[in-house]
Amino acid sequence: MPSGPKAIVSVTGGKGGTGKSFVATNLAVLLSERISNGLVLADLDVEAPNDHILLGVGDPLNVIEIEIFFPKIDYKKCTSCGACVKACDTGAIIMAQGRPPFVFPRLCSGCMACYYVCPEKAIARDGKRVLGYIRTYRVERNGKSFMLVSGTIREGEEHTPPAIVATKRHAMNMSRGLLLVDTGAGTGNGISAAIQYSDLVIAVTEPTPLGLHDLESILKIVSGMGYRSWVVINRHGIGPEEEHVELAKQYGVERIYRIPYSPIVPRAYSRGMPIVEYAPDDPASKALEELARDLAVELEGKLGVAGVVGA
Repeated sequence: MPSGPKAIVSVTGGKGGTGKSFVATNLAVLLSERISNGLVLADLDVEAPNDHILLGVGDPLNVIEIEIFFPKIDYKKCTSCGACVKACDTGAIIMAQGRPPFVFPRLCSGCMACYYVCPEKAIARDGKRVLGYIRTYRVERNGKSFMLVSGTIREGEEHTPPAIVATKRHAMNMSRGLLLVDTGAGTGNGISAAIQYSDLVIAVTEPTPLGLHDLESILKIVSGMGYRSWVVINRHGIGPEEEHVELAKQYGVERIYRIPYSPIVPRAYSRGMPIVEYAPDDPASKALEELARDLAVELEGKLGVAGVVGA
């Protein structure tokens, strides 16, 4: 793992709406009380980041641009050979008969393949465009604080992985203790980039057929990347869970946690408060506290005895 955080825990889930951001934000609040040497929460759901809303924070401390490579073509050097068109796997570069190549900015992933294959060196290396933004917030809770790093792409952009990688890199550079990652939905290559270097992956699911389907998809990825995993069954009680448990065993999941369905959760959402603060005695809050306590104990070796308080 690159220098920066001493431990990385990723919260993911495949299917959207299972409650991964709910789990991640509540864990961040609870762990900030237990981890003394700093915590960074990275919201890598760059298409629809909402951790700042769930935590009820105000304006960001700063905003930086996410820049990626963009091919600037020198048409004085270009011979219209078409090498760049063939190399572009996103269809961002087209060339009509008898015309020089043209680039569609929103389709360009910034991979630089066109730059490397151009035989005439007609594409400048220093071309850039803004893909999105990284916002940094300070979250204050009961005398404790942690940092939230939130990435977002501009409207209409097609490629999330470069923004995910840039946001995670920024969060890793800020972290010297625990980096808690909240991934986006799905199981594409952006999710693989989000959970890379994880010491532990927490897969959040729900007791529904779609929840089961996507749990298997995400566990395949986590297992294939060689990472340890825990499973959280959110909204426990709304449906059968036997197949979820059996699936978790098949993929070597170490622990399974259950967060009961609670009608209080939407009220907490509407007030921009984690449920562990809004209703600390609610069964869902108690389940989250158990998860946070066990996670703190699990991380003690990575963070050092001085890094974990009251584990």
